Amino acid sequence: MDDHLNSFREMLSLRGLTDHTIVSYSTYISAYLQYLSDVIHTSPEDVSWQEMRNFIFWIQKERSLSDRTINCCISQLRFFTIFVLHKQWDPYQIPFRRFDSYIPFIPTREEMQTFLFSISDLKFKALLCLMFSAGLRIGEVRHLKCSDIEHSRNRIHIRASKSRSDRYAQLSENAWQLILQYWYSLPPEKRPKDWLFPQKRNPSKPIDHQSVPDFIRSHERELGWEHRFTCHTFRHAFATYHYEDGTDLLTLKNLMGHRSISSTLIYVHLSARTLSASPSPFDKMGGTFHE
Repeated sequence: MDDHLNSFREMLSLRGLTDHTIVSYSTYISAYLQYLSDVIHTSPEDVSWQEMRNFIFWIQKERSLSDRTINCCISQLRFFTIFVLHKQWDPYQIPFRRFDSYIPFIPTREEMQTFLFSISDLKFKALLCLMFSAGLRIGEVRHLKCSDIEHSRNRIHIRASKSRSDRYAQLSENAWQLILQYWYSLPPEKRPKDWLFPQKRNPSKPIDHQSVPDFIRSHERELGWEHRFTCHTFRHAFATYHYEDGTDLLTLKNLMGHRSISSTLIYVHLSARTLSASPSPFDKMGGTFHE
């Protein structure tokens, strides 16, 4: 089974995916191979469509997975079947699930200000303020190097973002001042020289991915708030506030680093500007509807 998993990872690597993505994509294939070995005692080459469907039902029940996550699992099984086993994939045997779409949480500007300004840890304060002020993804801010901050041009060099292309993000002056405050708060020998936000124990590596959401949740508890903020909340808020302040969609698309304008259109739905642009027909009616 290890050979199959190694082959799967090798094929993902050949597609040029990052190490983090390879680990993420291997999650359910690893569980699938273990299921075949320990539960039904079958080799991957001999699995029937029914047995594969049984695995999907089993893992959804065992891990309480959403339909959206099950679709990720199905995608991994499809890739494994085609590129590792070299067999045909039949979408009529294992169709993708339908799932409910949802609107992500967008804090009010007052909530965002309270959250960011109440952070006492300068490292995380600078990191999260930078994420919000430039609309960065967690992977982008984690992999920032000191040389990527170009203050003289008021921009940040984002290397190989999710769209697999470099781009420039805007550098807020307030965020720049926070970066300086964070940098000078450290002893000279511990100041970042390569990664802007390095790991504490191993400065040669960028800050650990899980430490950021862990800090966000911890800070919510300190504020006495329910858990609503995620790493992507800051990016969503950046774009929504921009649109509410009058930024056109094409400019917003470039600021966000989206490949397609369709990815940017979600912020039209999230914005209060859209809802208030035209009054409700009910409010245009004459007469008195209440005493």
